[in-house]
Amino acid sequence: MTRTVWLKADSEVGDWEARKRRITAGLEAGVDWVLVDERDVDRVRELGAVNVAAFTGGDVHVMDAEAEAVSPDAAIVGKDGEGDGTVDLPADFSGSADLSALRADDGPDGGYVRIFDQDYEAFAEAVAADSDYTIVIGEDWQIIPLENLIARVGEETDLITGVQTAEDARTAYETLEIGADGVLLDTDDPDEIRKTVEVRDEADRESLELEYATVTAVEQTGSADRVCIDTGSLLEHDEGMLVGSMARGLFFVHAETAESPYVASRPFRVNAGAVHAYVRTPDGGTKYLSELQSGDEVQVVDSEGHTREAIVGRAKIEKRPMFRVQAETEDGDRIETLLQNAETIKVRTREGRTAVTDLEPGDEILLYYEDTARHFGEAVEESIIEK
Repeated sequence: MTRTVWLKADSEVGDWEARKRRITAGLEAGVDWVLVDERDVDRVRELGAVNVAAFTGGDVHVMDAEAEAVSPDAAIVGKDGEGDGTVDLPADFSGSADLSALRADDGPDGGYVRIFDQDYEAFAEAVAADSDYTIVIGEDWQIIPLENLIARVGEETDLITGVQTAEDARTAYETLEIGADGVLLDTDDPDEIRKTVEVRDEADRESLELEYATVTAVEQTGSADRVCIDTGSLLEHDEGMLVGSMARGLFFVHAETAESPYVASRPFRVNAGAVHAYVRTPDGGTKYLSELQSGDEVQVVDSEGHTREAIVGRAKIEKRPMFRVQAETEDGDRIETLLQNAETIKVRTREGRTAVTDLEPGDEILLYYEDTARHFGEAVEESIIEK
């Protein structure tokens, strides 16, 4: 599931200048959607690239004299109607004007429902059956209606719930261990918008179970074409990447964040090994180091298994002398990789950061192990021998 952040920026926020400030903060933070009144769609397009959802129906069809009508990426019904309680909710939901519009062949893409009581919760469930996007705003109660809707609504709709803080968003993403697909954030605070986007990113990321294996061999080899992965991000001291000659066992290699008497730190870089080796990507797949180029995404991982993504700025290939590092897992599987013979290349052992030049048989080295084969970077149930 890919989580999203929607930013509320309709007329309830204030005049256009107030809405513009909020939208600009959202664009800078990296929100996925902006929800506005129909008349503001073209204005948002002029501010930057973002998905635009717009309320349709009622007086939101009134256009400013200077504004040119532009179709939104998603049309939403429910404002100034049954969804927000402006018009009484029919006893028979099938006769709802909002539902009739959603069921039309060329109707709106989503519905907006404020949850006042159980009838509105049931109405939201009916809206979800015919919507690509179902936006629900809890009034007196927030968690219980969301839990009920998560349990009852299928994958036919993206369930978006209203929040006002990043912590509210975290709760929404974690509810029932499934969570809402997205949140509709209602705040003017740029810091809160940025934090909510960070919570979204955290919710989408893997948490890997890393383990230690016993080093069985460290041997000097000849030279090979070695790849440095230079990212567009600054990496933390305990972060690195997962690389290896065998996709089932990827070694944790630290970023070059440490200072040394001879070489300045390169906190954006991981010296990842020879061109044939794999590196893990954010989608759970792998790529050959030789394939990497500017703009690709790679997975950054810390020593506890927390992950995030980084953009490759440059893949630097040079001929360098190498070590062959071999390790054995608890199950007796032997895996290996080639790493450059240099003091600046650090791996993780039980003792902490260890230069590959100091690595010895018997040391325990950190890695990610999964007993599966790979075909074009994708895990497959297949018998493959790598040695």
